[in-house]
Amino acid sequence: MTTIILFVVGLGLLILGAESLVRGASRLAAVMGVSPLVIGLTIVAFGTSSPELVVSIQSSIIGQSDIALGNVVGSNIFNVLFILGISALIVPLTVSQQLVRLDVPIMISVSVLTLVFSYSGRISTIEGIILLMGVVIYTSFLIFQSRREGVVQQEYIQEFGIHNGNKMRGLAINIVLIAGGLLLLVIGSRWFLNGSVSLARSFGVSDLVIGLTLVAAGTSLPEVATSVVASIRGERDIAVGNVVGSNVFNILAVLGLSAIFAPGGINVSSSALHFDIPVMIAVAVACLPIFFTGNIIARWEGALFFCYYLAYTAYLIIGSKHHDILPIFSYVMIIFVIPLTILTLIIITIRTILSNKKRATI
Repeated sequence: MTTIILFVVGLGLLILGAESLVRGASRLAAVMGVSPLVIGLTIVAFGTSSPELVVSIQSSIIGQSDIALGNVVGSNIFNVLFILGISALIVPLTVSQQLVRLDVPIMISVSVLTLVFSYSGRISTIEGIILLMGVVIYTSFLIFQSRREGVVQQEYIQEFGIHNGNKMRGLAINIVLIAGGLLLLVIGSRWFLNGSVSLARSFGVSDLVIGLTLVAAGTSLPEVATSVVASIRGERDIAVGNVVGSNVFNILAVLGLSAIFAPGGINVSSSALHFDIPVMIAVAVACLPIFFTGNIIARWEGALFFCYYLAYTAYLIIGSKHHDILPIFSYVMIIFVIPLTILTLIIITIRTILSNKKRATI
């Protein structure tokens, strides 16, 4: 009973802390004159990823690096397949050209870099520093580009009630929101981590699977709430930017800092190296054709993402129990489902390219 209470209360504090942090940080970003897409890619994305950051760092410090790595990889898979899937099922999502040309390729690149760093069986402290430097460069570039363009959506300013007359008062409130959110995140992450690990271990689940599923989904709930609410309100740049930005931040900042704080770096298990990290890369790559075909994530594409997340989670659970159905499940996915999906994406991509060429000639 104590374990369940720790888990539930810790998760609640994580969500409250992230909400407070995101609200305060988003308002500050709007005052600074940053566009909604960049707010989604940076402030909102980084704020909603703060539970992953705190949980992974604390896991690394106490020697549970499998949870730290599984949290990052599992969260990235969850963000794309589950969050974008659910958001697109609610409202088809419009995708900015900047995401297609810049941010998604960066997400794919850092995912591949994770695999490269993992081949030695460990992500070292030096490699963690390299990843952390990457997030500083990425964030600085986005903010510089946005401020140079001088783009701020009036609807976003109106939503947060930002006017010249109340800037100082709003600044103080936002700082309190940010500080309070961080405090709740620190307390909530410790309780949530202890509760989730104890609960899962009582069922005989490994640390890696705990990180890939329970911890990853739990710490990604702020992203779920943010993207779903943003899609309902029509702020689709924030909905999609939140997911892409969170994935980049998870690898560069969360994994980077975890490798720095973990004694000797983060150990990478064979299953993570040969299955989970490649799945994370495949999910990132799958975004590209879906994103640029009409610059819209349609409902059927959202359903496809969502079903793949259910299949991935089922595979992890079946695998952890070494159930007899695992070989059959794997065979069906590898021989039928995945090739059929790839073929569908190729056909859609070719038709989109041909359609664009025809429009250009007209």
